[in-house]
Amino acid sequence: MQAEDQNRDYKSLRKAVGRQADLKSLAETCVAFANAQGGELIIGIEDKQSEPPLNQKISIEEMNEVVKKLRGLTDGVGLVNPEIVTHSNGGEYFVIRVMASTRTIATTTSGRVFIRISDNCFPVGSDELTNLASEKSAFQWEIIVAQKITLDQVDQDKVKDFIADIRQSDKVSDFIKNKESSEILGFYQMLNPEGFLTNLGVLWLGTPAQRARLSYPITVQYIVYNEREEKIRKKEWHYHLHNPKELVLEIEKEAVELTYSTELPDGLFRKTVRKYPKEVVRELLINAIAHKKYTISGDIFIEVYPDRMTITNPGSLPLGITTNNILHERHRRNPHLIQTLSDLKLMEGEGSGYDLVYEKLARDAKPLPVIVSEFTKVAVTVFPGIVDTEVISILDYIDKHYQLTQKEYITLGLVATEKKILSTQLAIKLQLNQEDKMRTWVGSLLEKGILITHGIKKGTDYLLNPELFAQAKLNIKPSLKTLEPYKIEALIVEDLKYNGLSKLADIQIRLKEISENEIQKTVYRMVKNGDLTTDGGKRNRNYSLSKKK
Repeated sequence: MQAEDQNRDYKSLRKAVGRQADLKSLAETCVAFANAQGGELIIGIEDKQSEPPLNQKISIEEMNEVVKKLRGLTDGVGLVNPEIVTHSNGGEYFVIRVMASTRTIATTTSGRVFIRISDNCFPVGSDELTNLASEKSAFQWEIIVAQKITLDQVDQDKVKDFIADIRQSDKVSDFIKNKESSEILGFYQMLNPEGFLTNLGVLWLGTPAQRARLSYPITVQYIVYNEREEKIRKKEWHYHLHNPKELVLEIEKEAVELTYSTELPDGLFRKTVRKYPKEVVRELLINAIAHKKYTISGDIFIEVYPDRMTITNPGSLPLGITTNNILHERHRRNPHLIQTLSDLKLMEGEGSGYDLVYEKLARDAKPLPVIVSEFTKVAVTVFPGIVDTEVISILDYIDKHYQLTQKEYITLGLVATEKKILSTQLAIKLQLNQEDKMRTWVGSLLEKGILITHGIKKGTDYLLNPELFAQAKLNIKPSLKTLEPYKIEALIVEDLKYNGLSKLADIQIRLKEISENEIQKTVYRMVKNGDLTTDGGKRNRNYSLSKKK
């Protein structure tokens, strides 16, 4: 059985039949599917199971009764082709297919609205209904036939190239590769059953004139600025000469400013590090094309400044995706275009691609991207950053000696660039709303001795294991940020021994290489343990060493 995702949900038979039935909850799931891109409700599989209970039987009458009740509890929801399936273990379950609601907003009969994002159903508030209505037209743009164009009227070289690319891709199954050309185009939703090209087909296979007649085809502006933010170079793609693949390759060829590198001292594993990793540029550019809202006007902008690069595309983030969950949630605005780009190995395809962006930036010890989403646009900014050669050196050593997952690399890069980071702060950077979810991100980093911790629970700090520096034979100067608690206490004792009665702020200024929070936490602990005494009220409190008995 495939895992639950945006288009598939499993429910126990008890949810649909019998005294414990919760048909209102099932109706909400149907509404959520209808308001997204449709899906399958699979009833008869228990939670966290991959098959139905042994010898579970379901009658046609029971299945039809469930479908009838769900239709009565929803409005604007199409439930089609219910089917009883017998599993290899002898148990039965049934599948209800939910059609995407293309013209209206689906609701429950009580007036509630939901949408499916990743493997969860989320309620849609009244303030989000306008966005949902706007998204509906965007979701269906790909498969609409706006021009009665047949296959023999399009650019035949582009048809041959696309079919050849699909048949050569190792991401495409032989089942698809062995189909006739027209069947392959139909599978990728470029050709409808009547033989006319969809909008997606015109975008990929059409002539420049045909592509220009799309509502809002892809147009791109590439602009380079100097230190005074004056335009010094501009290149435009407004003539619809290229399909998405050709356009990406053309932009990458023209965008020479994004290929510049930073030289590192001799003797390190890497001689040069690109200011903008190639994979990051490709993924953000493909993202702008793949997630663009093709139902509104606007160019894709690539703006290159001396200290940053920003890519902006028309349309907000898809409903339910925010700048605070983009690393985890999956919601495709143009699913067929994304499937095509993925199968041609031009993009990640599994999700938003931001996990790849985060990983590549983390490997090069660069800042995380800054994402701004408004109703009419999404802007993503990445920074070349001042490459920290010490961090690059240790990351290179770890990369050569350990096998890590993508999540572990992202976590490692964040900890390495921060030197030391509180668990709560790390959870925020990883967009995790609960610290216990961090286990899959920290993974084996603690077990392998790559990271170590100080403190407990919410006071836990993560930092690189100092022993790694010795193993890597790197002459790296220790940082006061990574000092162990007892060493910070010793520094505070020495400071107060020479400076006497002092305010917390004064101690923080004198020990400025240690974080203010760390000093405050240590001072409070030393007061509690009787190592320091206090004088004055909260606002004018002074600290001094306790007198020995």
